[in-house]
Amino acid sequence: MTDNIAAGSPTSDTSFPADAYVGDPGVREEWDNRYADRHRLWSGQPNGALVAEVAGLTPGRALDVGCGEGADAVWLAREGWDVTALEVSGIALERAAGHARDAGLAVRWVHAALTEAALPPASYDLVSAQYPALLRTPDGAAERALLAAVAPGGVLLLVHHAGMETREAHDSGFDPADYVWPSMVAALLDGDWEVEVDEQRPRAAPDGGAGAHHTDDVVLRVRRLR
Repeated sequence: MTDNIAAGSPTSDTSFPADAYVGDPGVREEWDNRYADRHRLWSGQPNGALVAEVAGLTPGRALDVGCGEGADAVWLAREGWDVTALEVSGIALERAAGHARDAGLAVRWVHAALTEAALPPASYDLVSAQYPALLRTPDGAAERALLAAVAPGGVLLLVHHAGMETREAHDSGFDPADYVWPSMVAALLDGDWEVEVDEQRPRAAPDGGAGAHHTDDVVLRVRRLR
């Protein structure tokens, strides 16, 4: 069930009624179909860039954007973070909640699109978006939602596959121009933000899972100063 993320305690409930979803139903259906095609879509391991960049941060409130099957959310919770995990696919959320339950960990699960989730503003000490499929809009809604969720003193960590932004559209329907890339978020930064990391580097690729063939990451880590 979708939590009221502004209040209350975390839940490991695995029930996500279809009418609780907030967002474009077509996007939910697309991702539900993708997850339904495989028993496990991702590797089941936390993303390497997340593990590397979060080391040394004091645990607080974390938002995992596009949590998928929950590996990052579970890892963050195990590390002491108070985690809210956001995902458009109900199938993925059911799997994620099951993994958290099996690990004895509490996570708030939110079945919504980032731009429709009504997140409490400036509330998260860490906002993590690992290889997110965020649709681009003329008003930059997704980029602004990522930044708006970060608390003063907190960190936004955005990681994506290197080279994707400049690829040509192809027959599968993928067009890079449809999606948000780290450079678009960086372009919105002003004096309230400090760039701590903005680089391309080799990826610590997991064994198995979709996307394992990508070899390099673009990592953007920025801190909100006020």
